[in-house]
Amino acid sequence: MSATKKDYKRITTKSLTEMKANGEKISMLTAYDYSMAKIVDAAGVDVILVGDSASNVMAGHETTLPITLDQMIYHASSVVRAIHRSLVVVDMPFGSYQSDPKEALRSAIRIMKESGGHSVKLEGGSEVKESIKRILNAGIPVMGHLGLTPQSIYKFGTYTVRAKEEEEAEKLMKDAKFLEKLGCFAIVIEKVPADLAEKVAKSVSIPIIGIGAGGGVDGQVLVIHDMLGMNNEFSPRFLRRYMNLYEEMTTAIGHYVTDVKSSDFPNEKEQY
Repeated sequence: MSATKKDYKRITTKSLTEMKANGEKISMLTAYDYSMAKIVDAAGVDVILVGDSASNVMAGHETTLPITLDQMIYHASSVVRAIHRSLVVVDMPFGSYQSDPKEALRSAIRIMKESGGHSVKLEGGSEVKESIKRILNAGIPVMGHLGLTPQSIYKFGTYTVRAKEEEEAEKLMKDAKFLEKLGCFAIVIEKVPADLAEKVAKSVSIPIIGIGAGGGVDGQVLVIHDMLGMNNEFSPRFLRRYMNLYEEMTTAIGHYVTDVKSSDFPNEKEQY
């Protein structure tokens, strides 16, 4: 049973820990630009993720792999300028932390200094421990990411549900506890069985944010373009569309085209 909702003027990593302890669910959405981030922040979303999903929804790439550190910093700095309340988490892109812990630290420092973001997110568990340690030792908050890890798509070969088998489920549980012990302030768990995600959430004191991981976790995250229906080609089971902006926008733009062609726009009141 959730406690009385606390009114946070500014969300911090500590706020998220308190929200979990008080049974208050955490809301998280992506944003990649100033205008969208301003709306998301004003709507009361707790955490804004500047996701490497910008590679897909903003740049049209098939995977998240092509987006660069410079591009992530550009998107993150645009978002940071818009927010007043939300905690901003910035994805570290593929290649910026996996192989060299020193490079991971340099990448994280660049994100924090050049974008003004509040924290970074990395994919993986014990295999990236040295990178996480270095980043945390520099005082930079880290959010983990387990389950389906899109940066490893070519390793897995598919976007299907992860950790359905006992061995992988045990590793996920172990990795979640390991990330908590290292000092991560929260973990995103993507596309795993709901009962496993709930067990993970109950086994650690840090918030578990789910995407396709059921309702037994501490919060939820979706890609803003998906939940607003701007993208009509992506329809996983876990996605709830709150609008159909693709249809509404194409209709509105179609009306604009018609009005321009017919000389209806601009009318006398719309000119100087």
